[in-house]
Amino acid sequence: MIRLGSPLGDRRTAFLFVGLLACAVYANSLGNRFAYDDQHIVVNNTPIQSWETLPEALVAPYWPVAYGRELGLWRPVTTALLGVQYLAGGGQPFLFHAVNVVVHAGASLLVLALLLELMSVGAALAAALIFAVHPVHVEAVANVVGHSELLSTAAVLAACLVHVRAGPVSRWSSALAVGALYAVGFGAKEGAVTLPGLIFLVDAARGRIGLAELPRYVADRWRTYAVMGVIAAGLLWGRYAVLGSIASPLAPLGGQLLEEVPRIWTLGEIWLHYVRLWVFPLDLSSDYSPGVIPVSTGWSLASAVGVALALLLLGLTFHAWRRPAMRSGLDTGRVVALGAVWFIVAISPVSNTLFLTGVFLAERTLYLPSVGLAAATGWLLVRLARERRVVARVALVTILVLGGIRTWTRNPTWRDNGTMLSALVRDYPHSGRSQWFLGDAFLRGGHESEALRAYRAAINLLGVDYQLFTEIAKQLMNHEHFRAAERLLTIAADDHPEYPLAHGLLAAIRAEHGDALATESYSRTSLDLYDTDATRHHLLAWALAAQGRFEEARRSRERALELSRTWVWQQYMYEAYARRAAGDSTGAYAAVDSAWRSAVTEVGRRALDSVSVSEFGLESRREPAAAPDSVPAVPGGS
Repeated sequence: MIRLGSPLGDRRTAFLFVGLLACAVYANSLGNRFAYDDQHIVVNNTPIQSWETLPEALVAPYWPVAYGRELGLWRPVTTALLGVQYLAGGGQPFLFHAVNVVVHAGASLLVLALLLELMSVGAALAAALIFAVHPVHVEAVANVVGHSELLSTAAVLAACLVHVRAGPVSRWSSALAVGALYAVGFGAKEGAVTLPGLIFLVDAARGRIGLAELPRYVADRWRTYAVMGVIAAGLLWGRYAVLGSIASPLAPLGGQLLEEVPRIWTLGEIWLHYVRLWVFPLDLSSDYSPGVIPVSTGWSLASAVGVALALLLLGLTFHAWRRPAMRSGLDTGRVVALGAVWFIVAISPVSNTLFLTGVFLAERTLYLPSVGLAAATGWLLVRLARERRVVARVALVTILVLGGIRTWTRNPTWRDNGTMLSALVRDYPHSGRSQWFLGDAFLRGGHESEALRAYRAAINLLGVDYQLFTEIAKQLMNHEHFRAAERLLTIAADDHPEYPLAHGLLAAIRAEHGDALATESYSRTSLDLYDTDATRHHLLAWALAAQGRFEEARRSRERALELSRTWVWQQYMYEAYARRAAGDSTGAYAAVDSAWRSAVTEVGRRALDSVSVSEFGLESRREPAAAPDSVPAVPGGS
């Protein structure tokens, strides 16, 4: 048995050391607050913040209403645990970060435990230590919403470990245990769907499974695969019921062109980044949209090198796979093949190879795939130790020290929104997402011309992107730039008429202008696509009441109140119309007065004032009109 050094060759000591190191390198993340997607998934996600509404959140999209269906995310297990943590910790960030660190330590221990079934103590220990400290995992551990990656990976590793330890023939007890862990992992993050492939890979690595052996293998393992099949079918059915589809058709931010040109030109460069991030993780980023990774319309040096490197690694993997099968305590070249194929299988749901996903590349998505890379790296170090033990020890210590330092210094990047966005803009100022965030920051600071310039730059880099256009439109609406927002939303709705958000926001804009007919039209279009949007039901109720269609308005109003009791000025005007129709003039005037007090935009006040004067005979309260707003430049626009 090859050991990199004593006393770490002892199994109990190895587990203790891996667990402590995994916690130590992330200790300074415990002071982080909420950053980036944490704001949407935790801070502003009111359904998870009460025991009464948490069950409803489990059968709703993971991403709150605005992009739940468009992004195609449903993670009931993660939603449940985030809700429990929020309620147990009073919404404070410390508990979330402490749980992430503990789950990461647990995942690192599971890496060690699984690899001990396949490799020597020295190789498994080296792999687990590298996994524990590797800087590419910072986004998953130091950011609260990375909990989905951590939990999903831990469940997958535990399922593989249960399967391996169950013996050569699956029993119902082990099959059901694997199925339960599969449900947890898949319910936490979609990447766990690959568990059946990973289990087959581990079995194949431990013994040759050719065509002649497949009938025997199926006879021995059918219970496990049958249970996983039932779990997968159930969760996929749940995704369809909640999201309306099994997978999201949205392209990565700025990646719409990938639907039209050969993806290999862009994927080659992404594959090169995979290698760079594992081997030399100095430059890390929270964003890899165009401006960091471009959408290529032809071969470039980076894409050619990436494809050539991928082909070389596949060739080496095939050669290594032909080595003797893996057994505990016996390290063969097949470990490298296992690691490479593990990475390929685990990364496949987000690789954009077979279908487009929501990101080009995200460091958090490398958490589960990197288990394979860690295994291969651990084996290579042990292989080196056979010839150069001192060199191997120095190499391992160097990797752990430098990796730990980089992880420690990267953790504070996720301290809060301002810190994270400042780091992104500082490191990658010309990325499309950086320009988008700069536009938001300038707009909040009152620097409107700078904001519009940044938005134009983001649109030029990222193109006509549904999420980009609707998010910029919402910011513009918040600052009463309704004409600019309406133009962007019209383009987004025309580009993706099957998504409800742009139609719903257009309804809100027309309602602010007092345009009942257009509000009705846009609201109905949005609700035909997604019926559980309370705001759109409220707007529809007002629009119908404004047209004198009180019976239809009443039904819409009842449906809106079933979903939410949030009030906007159009809802008070519904009450005003309804009370006037019932002959209650005093109640109608009171409702108009409440509507005036709740109107928050100048455009809304002007529309409300006009209706109050023309239809209710009240005196004008009009304030000076706001200056006309500018419109961000749009590719192909005039």
